[in-house]
Amino acid sequence: MLYWIIITIVVAEFIYSVVLSVLNRRASHNPIPNLLEGVYNQEAYKKQQAYSRENARAGLVSSCIDTALLLGLFALGGFCWFDGVARGVSSDAVVMALVYFGMFYLVDWFVGLPFSVYSTFHIEEKYGFNRTTPWLFVTDTLKGMLISILLYALLIGVVVWIYGQIPQYFWLVAWGVLSVIMLVLQFFYSDVIVPLFNKQTPLPAGELRSAIETFAQQVDFKLDNIYVIDGSKRSSKANAYFTGFGAKKRVVLYDTLMEQLTTEEIVAVLAHEIGHYKHRHIVKGIISALVTNLVMFYLFSLVIDSREIAAAAGCSEASFHINMTVFMLLFTPIQVVTSLIGNVVSRRHEWQADEFARVHGMGKALGSALRKMSAKSLSNLTPHPAVVFTQYSHPTLLQRVEHVE
Repeated sequence: MLYWIIITIVVAEFIYSVVLSVLNRRASHNPIPNLLEGVYNQEAYKKQQAYSRENARAGLVSSCIDTALLLGLFALGGFCWFDGVARGVSSDAVVMALVYFGMFYLVDWFVGLPFSVYSTFHIEEKYGFNRTTPWLFVTDTLKGMLISILLYALLIGVVVWIYGQIPQYFWLVAWGVLSVIMLVLQFFYSDVIVPLFNKQTPLPAGELRSAIETFAQQVDFKLDNIYVIDGSKRSSKANAYFTGFGAKKRVVLYDTLMEQLTTEEIVAVLAHEIGHYKHRHIVKGIISALVTNLVMFYLFSLVIDSREIAAAAGCSEASFHINMTVFMLLFTPIQVVTSLIGNVVSRRHEWQADEFARVHGMGKALGSALRKMSAKSLSNLTPHPAVVFTQYSHPTLLQRVEHVE
């Protein structure tokens, strides 16, 4: 019964994503709202429609392959084959788990690589976004792969070791240790991870820095670290973000943002980011993630030794890695619900950050900046409401412009 429940979940998730994609494609033919007229001219709007269609098709093909691969693994006993390989390498639970998940990571990486190449060098190149050279793509891919392997090895190894030492309270101790590791990684992300891919330089003195510092003083926000990141070496799309907390907090501007927006518009974008900090959205997000992870660890602890769970994957013997694989698939419906709730909360946070910018006199400038960034990135101006509700972490451009202006 568990086997067929999992198959149903996998198929239902695929149908769910396809239905949303179809709804979004139909909604893309709706007329542009009056408030957003001028974001695209007729030629640019046709380009945006074509860009959305190509991305949707590529996403559908990728989803079909992923779903077929997962169903094939269940039908042909693929999980047990990987389990057998891992047991042949070592009888140690930590080593077995690392080998098992390492093989799955490599399979997933090889399956996803052609789509990454196609997206970067065909779709993004075709529509004028890509600035990534083949050499940069290769080095980025290898660096990302190495970092992922090291982090996964650390996290999985620690969790399995803890389970072997204190199985009764494994879920609580493992959650606590992983929470500390994740917080440390986030704290040092800008100093350790980002420099491996991008160059960050302090924003030089001048009109823009003076304007940012003046606004920060007006809203009583201590801001010492303002950096510019060389995002233009990979894409023409613009962005800005807020990272870290305490003494490590910093605002990061993409150099493409500085090319596309005026000084007032950039300050408005940063006012939005400061709004996130003022409303403690970063802290709230961390707390929410910690609580979700705690619940997941506890639920997993209930089935970690279950032979019925292992049997759903076609295996006769329970193990940490097999049971975790099956559990994550059974957990999918709960993840869908938590994702929906998370997106609702995230859109509320974005509304509050926009409101912070608006009440401090930056509404018009923020609306102008949002229009420009949407136009430059060929954003969809008429997404289907169901897609917005289930997948959007931000309100739509129309909703945001109506609000701030």
